[in-house]
Amino acid sequence: MNNKSGKDSAKKTNQSRSLTVSLAASLAVILSALVFSDGLDVDQIVSRLLWPLSRLMLFICLGLLIGQMIEASGWVNTMAVIARPLFRFGRLGDHCSAAFTAAFFSGVTANAMLLDFFKEGHINRRQLFLSNFVNQLPAFFLHLPTTFFIVLPLTGWAGALYFLITFLAVLMRTVIFLIYGRLTLRADKMEAKSEVSGNIPRDRKARGDIWERIRSRLPRRITRIAIYVIPIYTLVFVLNAMGLFDALREALARYVVTSLMPIESLSVIILSFAAEFTSGFATAGALLEAGVLTVKQTVLALLIGNVLAFPVRALRHQLPRYIGIFAPRMGTQLLLLGQGFRVGSIVVVGLIYYYVA
Repeated sequence: MNNKSGKDSAKKTNQSRSLTVSLAASLAVILSALVFSDGLDVDQIVSRLLWPLSRLMLFICLGLLIGQMIEASGWVNTMAVIARPLFRFGRLGDHCSAAFTAAFFSGVTANAMLLDFFKEGHINRRQLFLSNFVNQLPAFFLHLPTTFFIVLPLTGWAGALYFLITFLAVLMRTVIFLIYGRLTLRADKMEAKSEVSGNIPRDRKARGDIWERIRSRLPRRITRIAIYVIPIYTLVFVLNAMGLFDALREALARYVVTSLMPIESLSVIILSFAAEFTSGFATAGALLEAGVLTVKQTVLALLIGNVLAFPVRALRHQLPRYIGIFAPRMGTQLLLLGQGFRVGSIVVVGLIYYYVA
């Protein structure tokens, strides 16, 4: 018991030191940006960095809390019912199925659940990776209401085709991942343990035990995530404010303007990279309405913008979250592989549309 207490105390001390170093590094980056960048001031730092970063950390904390409550309360089997046939076919198990269900409401919660299941031995590394990739399907529907009813009035039929193609892409890779799991995973002891451990009745879990488990784990998880998220998010913000991502957008976009895509489509592609995603679709709709672009050219321009947005979007929005939750190595691997599969599937379906339409 004393050894365990000593180890816990050492871990807390190390985490505190790491968090102090992380915050100091973030502050140094902010001060350097204020000194050397003419386009930044204190008001912008507060409104465009500190407030969004605080909101991001709040959502991450809520996602972690919900994930801990689901696992500690024994709700895994209940949540797994929805997608159980698919995940049994893919040999991913009930725990991955529960995370899939949670992903319809929060990607952070789903990823936190997967990491906890992996650390506790309920799933193996391959199951974690495959489940994270499959969770791109609920993520598509999670963001759909906020995009579909904005984009469709702006771009009409072209926007509908764009959403259809991206949906077929995510559906295609989901099927491929499940088939791959079916062929490569075995119904071994790991999966048997996953099935049994989720069957603990909720009434056998005292509320005090649940909250004690959450209280002992959640602060450490939040601290570990903050160590990575805060400096990475700060660095990405400063690089964006200095114009790095704008230059990257334009450099990438120029390579795809060919005889197939008129020069006017360049603005669509560049604007589709912007933080306010509707600007790209609004421009596409205006060019389509004016007859500058055909429906097919508009759809292709939006798909190209989606594909080329990968490095910008991944660095700006997803890298801090993935590294924060999964740690640098695993988080980077998951992000690069997942986005690589996403881009590849969109390219494949987009090429089919190009040659068939």
